[in-house]
Amino acid sequence: MAALLDLLSWLSLLAGVAFAAIGGVGLLRMPDFYTRLHAASITDTLGAGLIVLGLALQSGWTLVTVKLFLILAFLWFTGPIATHALARAALADPGQPDPLLHREPPPSKP
Repeated sequence: MAALLDLLSWLSLLAGVAFAAIGGVGLLRMPDFYTRLHAASITDTLGAGLIVLGLALQSGWTLVTVKLFLILAFLWFTGPIATHALARAALADPGQPDPLLHREPPPSKP
């Protein structure tokens, strides 16, 4: 039973790290602010959830697990709110370019 818990914990930790790394690559590779924000927010939330799950499986049913789930709840509430606030602030800024979906495509060359 302990080996199964260790395996599930390590799989969860590795998947969480992979999602966090993919989010970091998304920040570097995406073309504009809004797509970068989307890439970072989605993968960050899932990555943090998987990492906390892996840590909770390692700690067992203790007070540490309760604290980990409180941290996870805080991250799940504040992450999307912060992302939404950043996107709204960028849309309200007149110096910020429009999102790629709102732009006209460049004219095609004949």
